[in-house]
Amino acid sequence: MAKCQKRIDARKSRYQKKFMSDTLISEDSARPVNYWHKLDDGRIQCDLCPRYCKLREGQRGLCFIRGRLHEQMVLTSYGRSSGFCIDPIEKKPLNHFYPGTPVLSFGTAGCNLACKFCQNWDMSKSRAIDTLADAASPEQLVGAAEKYHCKSIAFTYNDPVIFHEYAIDVAKACRGKGIKTVAVTAGYVCEEPRKEFYQYMDAANVDLKAFTEGFYHKLTGGHLEPVLETLKYIKHETNTWLEVTTLLIPGQNDTDEELHNLTQWMLAQLGPDVPIHFSAFHPDWKMQGIPPTPASSLTRAREIALGNGIHYAYTGNVHDKKGQSTYCHKCGTVLIGRDGYVLSDWNLSDDGHCKKCDTLCAGKFGAGRVDGIPGKWGSKRQPVHLSDTFGSA
Repeated sequence: MAKCQKRIDARKSRYQKKFMSDTLISEDSARPVNYWHKLDDGRIQCDLCPRYCKLREGQRGLCFIRGRLHEQMVLTSYGRSSGFCIDPIEKKPLNHFYPGTPVLSFGTAGCNLACKFCQNWDMSKSRAIDTLADAASPEQLVGAAEKYHCKSIAFTYNDPVIFHEYAIDVAKACRGKGIKTVAVTAGYVCEEPRKEFYQYMDAANVDLKAFTEGFYHKLTGGHLEPVLETLKYIKHETNTWLEVTTLLIPGQNDTDEELHNLTQWMLAQLGPDVPIHFSAFHPDWKMQGIPPTPASSLTRAREIALGNGIHYAYTGNVHDKKGQSTYCHKCGTVLIGRDGYVLSDWNLSDDGHCKKCDTLCAGKFGAGRVDGIPGKWGSKRQPVHLSDTFGSA
């Protein structure tokens, strides 16, 4: 057993060395952060995520934007982004969080996982500071959301876990202005920073990439259990609205057995009202030899989820009005019709009940004349350059 653990530790050490960047950290861009401690051998260990990168002076972690400078951990991307865009909230994807409304979306560079199938690899795998081409303070982000009438701000494109402090400061600035905050995340985070982070998030979509440890270890460089712990924590210990996404990759995580296991776990641990989205893979990054996900696989996954008692299951990245609409789990009425990101039918009362049988639809739909009606943003995608709006941050 001890020899086996030594081999695992040795592989983990080689993996970390392979991905750790020696790119110099500029003092001008460095912001001291928490969640780290010193080791006896002179290195310091990052305790933000279960990767536990161990760094010497000047080294960056696998995520690229956190590193060691002057005997402490720093964040090098605070206030800087790989770009800003206004999206429909359904694109995050969130189908039960103020449907039809616009969300101001942004991310940074880097990621704390190493997914071989990454669909946003140009940002999440970036090792270039030039990727962080746009800048904004938390106050400027809130100002932009107000100017463009966005209901919420989303931390997305890459994982907000790694720009923890920036995301929290933006969320704090939002609270006084009535703007919601959304985390689009893989959920790969340690216990203490997780507690701090979700105090400030109004909604989260967690990417549950598969339901086997083998998949996580081989294709993401991470582990399954911390993600499951994050899902349970969000659902049972916070007020954060939760939805789940699983990207189905042919031959990797799409068997009936795995889909049954995944959705049965969700039902038992999260309850029937947490929506799940099954999204289509397209060949990308280091998995370009695998074919795109057939639409039939997404439909099959959705049917398995519904058959196992999940109330809300969706298909994504394909045109499928039936699979993307929301139905009353009691009477079957179409509550929210969707054609892509455009809403059609709307059969919810102001407080989120089915107009036919009065069954509550789980979610955040607002209440009253203004919030209790669907948004009309539709499928528009509007890039925003905050430096043009506010000048340099």
